[in-house]
Amino acid sequence: MENKSNDATPQPPDGEHILNAQLVEMNLEEVIKQIKSETTWTDSDRNSVTLFKSDRMRIVLIGLHENAELKPHKANGVISVQVIEGKIEFTADEQITHLEQRQMIALQENIIHSVKALTESFFLLTLAMNNK
Repeated sequence: MENKSNDATPQPPDGEHILNAQLVEMNLEEVIKQIKSETTWTDSDRNSVTLFKSDRMRIVLIGLHENAELKPHKANGVISVQVIEGKIEFTADEQITHLEQRQMIALQENIIHSVKALTESFFLLTLAMNNK
């Protein structure tokens, strides 16, 4: 398997970031520090880093400032959202779920959903790609 990497992040920790290899290590504490150190974080209400990307799966660490919102949208695949820090409000099909640190939710594909940060929050979004 060819290693794929991404050096698009302005301040990657320890050089370029491996996105796809047989084994990809992820230090979430370091990535959160990285996100918070970037101008995107200070100049907007959010920032994110793709941690893993293949043709079948993506893992993204997303940081939202308090009251920041990911507007209603849908994903072309099954997703999971796992809160690492903070508290979020996840809305899908008019059902509202509050998630805190160490809690997660899974959602089937093509369901409209939104996310609002109730406090400064960081969460892992995992997307299992629908390759139909």
